[in-house]
Amino acid sequence: MKEVGLEEDRVEMFNIGASDAPLFAKACNEMTERARRLGPNPLRKEKVT
Repeated sequence: MKEVGLEEDRVEMFNIGASDAPLFAKACNEMTERARRLGPNPLRKEKVT
């Protein structure tokens, strides 16, 4: 990730079973908050509306 100019925190893999909805929701919330904290993708050239 560093080689292309992105923070390593932008990607994470989760191994969650299909029957573990609470863990899936927790992972989604965690990644959403992380994305908000990190801000926009620094490699994106165009603004999406």
